[in-house]
Amino acid sequence: MKNKNLLALYKKYVAHNYGRLPLSIARADGAWVWDTDGKKYMDFVQGLAANILGHSPKNVARAINAQAGKLVHASNLFYTIPQGELAAELVKISFPSKALFINSGAEAVESAIKLARKYHSDNGSARYEIIAMDNSFHGRTYGALSATGQKKYHKGFAPLVPGFKHIPFADISKLKKAVTKKTAAVIIEPVQGEGGVHAAPFEYLRDARKLCDKNGILLIFDEVQCGMGRTGKWFAHMHAGVRPDIMTLAKGLGGGFPIGAMLARPGVMDSFGPGTHASTFGGGPLACAAALEVIKTVRQKKLLQNTAQTGRETIRRLREMQSEFKIIKEVRGMGLMIGIELNRPGMGVVNRCIEKGFIINCVQDNVLRMFPPLNVTKAQMNRGLKILKEALWQEIS
Repeated sequence: MKNKNLLALYKKYVAHNYGRLPLSIARADGAWVWDTDGKKYMDFVQGLAANILGHSPKNVARAINAQAGKLVHASNLFYTIPQGELAAELVKISFPSKALFINSGAEAVESAIKLARKYHSDNGSARYEIIAMDNSFHGRTYGALSATGQKKYHKGFAPLVPGFKHIPFADISKLKKAVTKKTAAVIIEPVQGEGGVHAAPFEYLRDARKLCDKNGILLIFDEVQCGMGRTGKWFAHMHAGVRPDIMTLAKGLGGGFPIGAMLARPGVMDSFGPGTHASTFGGGPLACAAALEVIKTVRQKKLLQNTAQTGRETIRRLREMQSEFKIIKEVRGMGLMIGIELNRPGMGVVNRCIEKGFIINCVQDNVLRMFPPLNVTKAQMNRGLKILKEALWQEIS
């Protein structure tokens, strides 16, 4: 099917809730995708950070296929081997905790919100309020949307879920002032992704941990986008040397296969007894098999090291580029989670890059964003930066 025909099909039959680029992807492999007309592109969006091993990793596909031959789905009324093994692996690479599996990042956040309130209720407390950050993004379902600190996503959906308070990101004095006897939890993205790639200072995360401990408040780290190796460590909060009480995961966890998880330290997770929370497809055998293979591959291929080294070098080169292009206001990032803020709207640059066979995206109107796979090569990164530079020259000429 040709690109124009597929676009017409979508226009007639598919909900128009996405601002899609006029590009139809027919197949993909690693860092590369091909559209329905056969044109090849290098993809540094990678399913919005989900494809941490690139597109269609063969070992993950084999793991899914092998599991499909044994067991595709079983109710969570029963035990399955992949779910148990994945929980053990996640705890091994994160912090002492227990895992709850769902299907997406928004569901992981919903689970965290429910758990925080249930935990305090179980301990005889009336605490229910969640402090979230301005410019944050936690998902589109009602609880996650209410936690999200970007008003543009709230428009038309009032009334939102009550009990959320928003304060400036990475401002410990504002956080201290926001805490009351009603505060149940604080939720923070260690790196705000949809907000424009803003990393929380390590000292802020440490101070937030101390504040929560002092006041009996749960600390939730939303690592849906910045977790699973994206920043050069398994989880972004590890750079600060702190642990959350609750952590949310999705995106990179399944290497492109849909799965979400919520981890919480045992004393907190114990508040989720039978009947308190559930998901029909959460922790399904196929998703867990995929995630197990993803963790194994990141570990065996030393992809955390590649991510950290390649990310540092790329950010350094982009900052050199900043001195050449005055339209670049700031280069931000950690590992292979990279944002380039312009002093003007960025979609023109995005479209020029795509025309040249390089896919990036734009958030907050003026922040170019790149999510290469964790196994990106030096040659691929060189190609991407070369095309970006060409697109920037066209933008200012």
